[in-house]
Amino acid sequence: MYFDSHAHLTAPELCAHVSEILQRARNVGVNEILNICTDRQTLYDGLKLAEVEGGVFNAGATTPHDVETDGESDFSYFEEAARAKKLVAIGETGLDYHYQRADRKIQQKFLVRYLHLAAELKLPVIFHCREAFADLFSIVDAEYPKGAPAVLHCFTGTQREAEEVLRRGWHLSISGIATFKKSEELRLVAKQVPLEQLLIETDAPFLAPQGMRGKVNEPAFILETAACIAAVQGVPVKDIAQATRANALRLFRL
Repeated sequence: MYFDSHAHLTAPELCAHVSEILQRARNVGVNEILNICTDRQTLYDGLKLAEVEGGVFNAGATTPHDVETDGESDFSYFEEAARAKKLVAIGETGLDYHYQRADRKIQQKFLVRYLHLAAELKLPVIFHCREAFADLFSIVDAEYPKGAPAVLHCFTGTQREAEEVLRRGWHLSISGIATFKKSEELRLVAKQVPLEQLLIETDAPFLAPQGMRGKVNEPAFILETAACIAAVQGVPVKDIAQATRANALRLFRL
């Protein structure tokens, strides 16, 4: 069985057809999915979905892209849900200097706020990071307890950055990007991640794996990513499925 550790089930591209999407996932052994809520609406829909669909869990935060516009207005909604024990993790939060959609200082401010919330409630943090690893490591080292649980989702950094993630005891999550033809460096990273720190994800509806390019991504497609990682690590795919599922259950205390 598989655990998709990062999917946006309540994003507009998936929400209208979520029952069928979940059934297709279960048909191929994807029985647990962490739904990532990024605003008030996806949080509301995610909490409703978890009430009626077994195996669906929620995490939430305003993404780094949107904190300049929605960070202040939506923080209280995520805080309330977290304090009510309706979230199993805080995130995705972090820093993104690639698109520059939000001022860097504002991104950093909200990262700190979410780190403090997660630390207070003893919830793991889900990090988003693009072209900002130095600042992410610096801020987290200063503002988040050493050894506290975290995952770097949809990792696309260098081998050295991966080493820094793993050195801090965080999990590292690999998405369908690893299956792309030009992702040689990411496959080298995937080869080196210890099984006990590895997670897999779809990031649905984004980043469909190579065999599904051009389609709206969904949790059922995670099998291609698992097979890719198994190939580079030289282990049976069942080992990747079992290890990543066990890691997710342990990290999110399920």
